[in-house]
Amino acid sequence: MNPAIKQPYRVMVVGLGKRGMHHATAFQANGHFEVVGICDIDQARMDAAAARLGAPAKSTNARQLADALRPDVFCFCTMPNLRVEMVRTGIECGARLIAMEKPVALTSAEGMQIRDMLEAGEVKAVVSHQHRYGEHYRKVREAISSGVLGRVHTVYGTSTGWMTHMLSHLIDYMRWFNDEAPAEWVMAQAAGRGKLADSHPSPDYIAGFIQFANGVRGVVECGAGAPDVPEVDYWWRKCRIGAQGSDGFAEVMTGGGWRVVAKETSCSGGGSMNYDLDMPPYVQDIADWLDDEQKVHPCNFASAWAGFEIMMACCRSAAQGGQIGLPLTSGENELEMLRSAVPPRPVLLSMPANAKEYA
Repeated sequence: MNPAIKQPYRVMVVGLGKRGMHHATAFQANGHFEVVGICDIDQARMDAAAARLGAPAKSTNARQLADALRPDVFCFCTMPNLRVEMVRTGIECGARLIAMEKPVALTSAEGMQIRDMLEAGEVKAVVSHQHRYGEHYRKVREAISSGVLGRVHTVYGTSTGWMTHMLSHLIDYMRWFNDEAPAEWVMAQAAGRGKLADSHPSPDYIAGFIQFANGVRGVVECGAGAPDVPEVDYWWRKCRIGAQGSDGFAEVMTGGGWRVVAKETSCSGGGSMNYDLDMPPYVQDIADWLDDEQKVHPCNFASAWAGFEIMMACCRSAAQGGQIGLPLTSGENELEMLRSAVPPRPVLLSMPANAKEYA
């Protein structure tokens, strides 16, 4: 082979459910990558995936396969209780970049362990807050950046899905709309204990305020008590994220387009979450960051960590009361805090459609 022709980055993907296959197929479709290994505990699912991915190496043991392949990119889309184990595997197999699903971890103690491992190993990492590649999200970001809203004073996000699925998404895009200003403190409340037993453990409802260093206030609600987004039919996409300024507002709805209403202009458009459109640029930005240290991925770990700290601070505030300062200085088990502190009363719903998930 001509040495001037750059070899593709070798990718291993662990977890071949819906999100794992979104990642695997996007990597395989990009000429900068080759999926050389896949792993899943479900043999039949893994065999079916291999047939779509050019017959990569297969194993039900992630560590053994990673050690054998030594991939450039270690990607995992597993349940959130496996984050520490998977990050350690990616680092110790020599991967240059780890691509992982959100959230960063289930507790700040786990999250700090992951952060410290990545820093010590000098390994790049990205967290898949890939909605920011959606055209309707970008339209809102462009409007905010243009100054048409005047002085932005509030960013907000709501979702009827529960915290560990949705809150890191809301916070990530709120921070993006606010130029990723650091947060100084949060104060939050939580209700309902049903989802604390879920595979993505969460209070049934959590809501809070975020004070950013640039003076902007964040308001976030996630779960059974979050307001309806009637413009969106599909329950999981009933998310609204936006910004308010002195001259108007701009907001995106995950499953229902975008709109800007301001003193100088009013406009709107369509758009809905679409992995087929969002994953290719997310993956291309991974290639660009591997090629060039200066082209830092928009979903880099440091950015995700800043949002994760906000989420964990909300949990601490809901469990302990009062304001929680940022950055966090010590790791804790926020889920156990919530299990002890959240009253056993049933959560009150914002709309009848939530009863299916939170009954």
